[in-house]
Amino acid sequence: MLVPVLLSGGVGSRLWPVSRELHPKQLLPLAGDFSMLQDTLARTAGLDAADPVVVCNDDHRFMVAEQLRQINIEPAALILEPAGRNTAPAVALAALQLLKQDAQALMLVLPADHLIQDVEAFTAAVAKALPLAESGRLMTFGVVPTQPETGYGYIQCGAREAEAVFDLKRFVEKPDAETAQSYLDAGDYLWNSGMFLMRAATYLEQLRQHAPAMLEACEAAMAGASRDLDFVRPEVAAFSACPSDSIDYAVMEKTDLGAVVSLDCGWSDIGAWSALWEVAQRDASGNASSGDVLLDNCRNSYFRSESRLVAATGVSDLVVVETADAVLVADRNQVQDVKRLVNALNEQGRSEAQLHARVYRPWGSYESLVVAERFQVKRIVVNPGEKLSLQMHHHRAEHWVVVSGTAEVTCEDRVFMLAEDESTYIPLGHKHRLANPGRIPLELIEVQSGAYLGEDDIVRFEDVYGRQQADEKDQQE
Repeated sequence: MLVPVLLSGGVGSRLWPVSRELHPKQLLPLAGDFSMLQDTLARTAGLDAADPVVVCNDDHRFMVAEQLRQINIEPAALILEPAGRNTAPAVALAALQLLKQDAQALMLVLPADHLIQDVEAFTAAVAKALPLAESGRLMTFGVVPTQPETGYGYIQCGAREAEAVFDLKRFVEKPDAETAQSYLDAGDYLWNSGMFLMRAATYLEQLRQHAPAMLEACEAAMAGASRDLDFVRPEVAAFSACPSDSIDYAVMEKTDLGAVVSLDCGWSDIGAWSALWEVAQRDASGNASSGDVLLDNCRNSYFRSESRLVAATGVSDLVVVETADAVLVADRNQVQDVKRLVNALNEQGRSEAQLHARVYRPWGSYESLVVAERFQVKRIVVNPGEKLSLQMHHHRAEHWVVVSGTAEVTCEDRVFMLAEDESTYIPLGHKHRLANPGRIPLELIEVQSGAYLGEDDIVRFEDVYGRQQADEKDQQE
C-alpha cells in the first residue's frame, strides 16, 4: 500500500504578508487556482495510492480538513502535532499510524508547500523509486539544479546504481554563491527536494538505530493519542519531550540504506517571493503581476495585489505585495530577509504576523472592516450547514444585518429566522448562536459596541467543533 504522507506544519514566513502563521503558504493558492496542499495531493492522482495521511499543527486543523473536503479527499488520518519538532518526528508519527493498518505500508513523504510543474516526470520518478523502496531502501528525490542556488540544500550523489538512481553520499547545507557554483560545476550534486519514499517499518527501524530517543518519544505520544472528531492528537507531554531534527540529519545522513533518484520536473519549494517570480508568466519587461496592477516603465519585478490597485513606475528588481492590512516592498534579490520583518512584528506583539484581516474558522470566516473606540464592524460568512458556538459576551452587544442567505438566530430562549435585509440585536450578556441552515453561504454585517471588543471576550456553552474555552487561540467567534 503506497500512502502519500503530507507534511503541512510550516508557516512560510518569507512569503509574508500573504502567508501568515495562522494561514500559511501551503493553504494558499499562490501558483494557481488551488492551494499548494491541494495541488500536492492532486499530483498523486497518477499513482496507485491509498488515502493520504496529513500531519499538521492544531491551529490549521479545520482549514486543512476543509481543503481536503473541497477536493473530495477523505484522509486516512489527520495527525495534529502538539509542538513543532521538525520533519523526522512528524514522519515517525505518520509511520506509527500507518503500521496500525498495514505492516508493509510504503510512505511517499511530501512537503505540502512545494510546486511541481511537470507532474508526469514526478510520477515517473516515483515509479522508478518504488521497487527499491519495497526492497527496503530509503529513497529520496534530488532535483537537477538549473542554477547555482543558495536558497536550497544539496545532495551529493555517490555511485550510479541504475538510470537516474544513485547511492546517497551526503547532504549539505545551503551554500554560499561560490560553493553553489562549484556544486553545479561538479555535476554530482542535486537540490534537496525534501521528498522521500520508504517503508514505514524500515524508517522506524532506522530511527531506532540512529535516533532512539526520538522514536521512544513518538511511540509514547502515539500510544497515548486521542481522537478528536476526525483528528488524531498525539499525547502532548510525550511529544513535547521529543528531540527536534530533520529526517535528513536524524536518519538519511546516517543510514546505509539511502539512495537518490534524479528528478527534473520544474520543482520549487516557493521559499520566497523571488521563487514565485521565477515560475510566473512574465511580460516583455520581465514583470510578473497578479491582481489589480498598473505598471509603467518597470522591469524584472513581482507585483501582487489582493484588495486594491497597485501602481508602479520606473522601478526595477522589486517585490511589491499588497494585502488588506499590510504592504511589503523588497529588493527581489533580498527577499530571504522578509523573515526578519516577521520576527520584528512578533517582537512588537503585532497581529499582522499571525492573522489576516480575514480570519478563517471551521464554520466560515470573519473580516474586520472598521475598528474604532467602543465599536467594530465585521463581515461574517457562515458556510452552508455550519453554526457558531452557543456563546455570551460580558462587555459587548451586537447588531446583525443579513446581506445574503438565511440566518437561524438563537438569543436566550428564542430561535428565529432572518432573511436578506433583516436584522436583530443581541444584548450584552445574552446567550446567542448564529447558524446557516441554507444551501448557500450566509453573509452578514455585525456591528459590535461596548467597552471591550477583544476576541477573548467569549464564554462558550456549546461548540460542535470541540474547541475548548481554555484554548486562547480559539477564542475568536
